[in-house]
Amino acid sequence: MTQQASRAALTRMLVGAAIIGTNGMMVRLSHTSPTVSAFWRMLLAAIVLALLVQFRHGWKRMPRSAWMWIAVPAIAFACDLWMWHRSILIVGPGLSTLLANTQVFFMAVAGVLVFGERLGGRFYLGLLCAFFGLWLLLGGDWATLPESYHWGVWLGLATGIAYAFYNVGIKRAQEEVAKVHARVPVEQVLCFASAGCALLLGVAALVEGDSFAIPDTQSAVVLVVLAVFGHCLGWILISRAMQSLGAGMVGLLLLLQPIVAYLLDILVFPHTPTSRQWLGLAVSLAGIFIAGLKTKSKPQLPPDAEPEAPATGQ
Repeated sequence: MTQQASRAALTRMLVGAAIIGTNGMMVRLSHTSPTVSAFWRMLLAAIVLALLVQFRHGWKRMPRSAWMWIAVPAIAFACDLWMWHRSILIVGPGLSTLLANTQVFFMAVAGVLVFGERLGGRFYLGLLCAFFGLWLLLGGDWATLPESYHWGVWLGLATGIAYAFYNVGIKRAQEEVAKVHARVPVEQVLCFASAGCALLLGVAALVEGDSFAIPDTQSAVVLVVLAVFGHCLGWILISRAMQSLGAGMVGLLLLLQPIVAYLLDILVFPHTPTSRQWLGLAVSLAGIFIAGLKTKSKPQLPPDAEPEAPATGQ
C-alpha cells in the first residue's frame, strides 16, 4: 500500500470514528423516546443505504444462508439500540459510549467460540485495565448513586454484548454472501440488517405505546443527521478504511469514538469530571485497546479464502 493510500485510510478511519462519536449526543438532542429515536435512525439509514446500493452498486443475489445470518444483526442491533439509547439518557452519552465499547471483550469471546481464535495474555491484561478504569469512574460513588443510574450502567454493559452479536452476525452474513457473489457491497448487507432492525424497533415502540411523531424541526434534523451521517457515512468510512489498516491501528483509532463522545458530553451537557474520573477514562480506553489487538486463530485459511469482512456497529 502506498503512503498516499495509507494516509487516506487513516483519514477515513479518524473521520468515521469522530462521526460515530457524536451519535450519543444526537440521541439525547432528538427529544424523542429511546425506542422511537432508534426506530427513526434505522429506518432512515435503511432508506439511504438502499439508495446507495440502487444507484452506485446495483443489487446482487444473496443465498438463503445469508438471509438467516442477517436476522442475527437485525435482532442484536435492535436490542443494542433499545438498551444503549436508554443508557445515554440515564448516564450520559460519554459513559454510555464507553460502556458499549466493552464489546471488544465479548467479541474476543465470540472469536473463541465461533471462529476458533485463542485468547492471549493481552486480552486478560486489557480486561483488567478496563474494569479497573470503570471502577475509578464509578466505584467510589457507586453506593451513593441512585438505582436508576445503576440501571444505566448495566444497560450500557449489556449493549456491549448485543453489539458483539451484531458484529458477528454481519461478519457471518458477508461470508455467506461471498460464497455466491464476492462483490456484494457491504451497503447491501447493512441495508437489510438496518431494515429488519427498524421493523423490530417499530414493533417495540407500538408495544410500549410510544408515538412515532417527531416533536419539532430540531428533532427531525437531528434524527436525519444521526441516520445519514452518524450511522451510514460514519460506518461506511470505517468499513472501507478497515480493509487497508492493521488490526492494532484500527483498534487505536476507533478509541476516538468514546473520547469524542465523552468530550461532547462535558461540553454540551456541562459537568466537571474529577481527576479520578479522567484517570478512569484513560485506563479504560487503554484496556479496550489492549484487549482489541488481534488474537491468533487456530485454523489456517486456504489460499483462496475470502478476507475477513469489516465489522460495523454504532
